[in-house]
Amino acid sequence: MSGHSKWSSIKHKKGAADAARGKVFTKHAKLIEIAAREGGSGDLMMNASLKAAVENAKASNVPNANIDRSIKKGTGELKGDVTIGVTYEAYAPGGTALIIECLTDNKNRTLPNVRSIVEKRGGKMAESGSVMFMFTQKGVVIGSRGSGVGGRDDDEIELALIDSGAEDIEWSEDMVTVTTDINSWTSARDTLKKAGLEVKEAGMKLVPLQEVTIDDLEAAQKLMDLISAIEEDEDVADVHTNADISDAVASQL
Repeated sequence: MSGHSKWSSIKHKKGAADAARGKVFTKHAKLIEIAAREGGSGDLMMNASLKAAVENAKASNVPNANIDRSIKKGTGELKGDVTIGVTYEAYAPGGTALIIECLTDNKNRTLPNVRSIVEKRGGKMAESGSVMFMFTQKGVVIGSRGSGVGGRDDDEIELALIDSGAEDIEWSEDMVTVTTDINSWTSARDTLKKAGLEVKEAGMKLVPLQEVTIDDLEAAQKLMDLISAIEEDEDVADVHTNADISDAVASQL
């Protein structure tokens, strides 16, 4: 899954993944609302999905007041438009596939907006199911080594990550991406924290089963620009791709 790991690192280095602080807060608020509603409880001890959503929100410094308000909205204590999750599939230039996950209170707004962004940048919306089979769900944790590794070297950190359930570990300069099964991402996240790394992202992700190699700088830049434009839409929560940008091209982005 090296392509997936490399792609995640590139996104974070460029700031393409939820770069705007306001959007980070909005995304977490919507995820908490949905987790509270679908889990049938606002009690973190009774709702594992809600607990994970709240932990991720706190890691992104979302204020407690925002978290509490989202939980109450999800349980129906606060009234308002209901947020739901919707997923769209698309093809990007170069034959790569995209999965676009959205959190919205109005699908009639979201789909036309996403379609317009994709088509204006050379992509094409796909029929439901025509792309999804190319991906599988995994736990993914992305950490930044920075200057605080707690005195532990990479090998020691990797051994600890393997013990915590890591299936794939990839370092890229100061970034590390850890892939786990669907039940072990919280353990991997906690392991990185104990090692002194800053956790940039943690949770369930769609990971490609097979990847399409991109070894042309212009094509890679077009893909990056397309995904960045999609992610800027207020309803878009995440974008997944099966693109594997070559090392030579990645170093130039």
